[in-house]
Amino acid sequence: MKNKTALVLTSISAPNDVMKAFAKGASRRDIDFIVIGDKSSPEKFELEGCNYFSLAKQLELGFEFASKCPVKHYSRKNIGYLVAIQNGAEIMIESDDDNFPRSGFWLPRQQRQTTYDIKDTHDWVNVYSYFTKNKIWPRGLPLEVLSKQAPKLKAFEIKEVSCPIQQGLADENPDVDAVFRLTMTLPQNFKRGISLSLGNATWCPFNSQNTTFFKDAFPLLYLPSFCSFRMTDIWRSFIAQRIAWQNNWNILFHSATVWQQRNEHNLLKDFEEEIPGYLLNSKIAQCLNNLKLKRGKKNIHENMMACYTALVEAGIIPEQELALLQYWLDDLEKLESK
Repeated sequence: MKNKTALVLTSISAPNDVMKAFAKGASRRDIDFIVIGDKSSPEKFELEGCNYFSLAKQLELGFEFASKCPVKHYSRKNIGYLVAIQNGAEIMIESDDDNFPRSGFWLPRQQRQTTYDIKDTHDWVNVYSYFTKNKIWPRGLPLEVLSKQAPKLKAFEIKEVSCPIQQGLADENPDVDAVFRLTMTLPQNFKRGISLSLGNATWCPFNSQNTTFFKDAFPLLYLPSFCSFRMTDIWRSFIAQRIAWQNNWNILFHSATVWQQRNEHNLLKDFEEEIPGYLLNSKIAQCLNNLKLKRGKKNIHENMMACYTALVEAGIIPEQELALLQYWLDDLEKLESK
């Protein structure tokens, strides 16, 4: 890949087949492969081609955020993003330790894409419906909109748009909520060779399982800590989309370049952790819609604080998230000034 690229995961597992595949592919392409450990991670983690950070090593990095972020939480992945930025990354790819990369995962990524520009719908769009005829929806899509039909692609222009955030789908065991897993059947494979993008005033959640961020959008990588594990990347995606509109950016969705062999989950526990999303996702979108944010990349930090402050004031996220966000923004500013 032409621009310096980093691949970031967080894991509490010893090196498994997924991480070995990522390490091998990253080494061949001079990609900085970073794995962030947590409290339950093994004492010894040795994997050629991987830059592993234990909790102790994270605290030695000099990031204020690293000492303040809660342990035993997926949001410690934020530290991996900071490491990648410190190392000069211009493209950030993220995945999880149960997503095997296909060959397409390693293809070069471009921020500008010629694709469908789905915008100004003032509604939720079930992006998965464009990739399959089967009934399926992404984790985080409000349950109350599942019966809505997505607009026809032919209603929108194909044009070149800037997509500094790009979501790839996952085959076999895609990212769906516990309601789907408890009531529907898997595996599911999606159509190949499809891409589309969502622009202004059009909502769809994206996750952190096969996602690319370009440098312009790096601040929007921030995963909130004071919410459930099952909502952190989803609520991040809503804030990222809202701020993307202020920069005339689209969110790209493209065909699967990974397939998931899902780690063991307790589906009822997943359901319990997703309840805040089932109840609040639409409210979050409405709250963010009502904000008056500033345009331009120079205002992203301020806009992020405005979004999280609004969610705190709405009683959706506790106030301590704001202090943690400020540590993240402060660490980013230090890195950006170097």
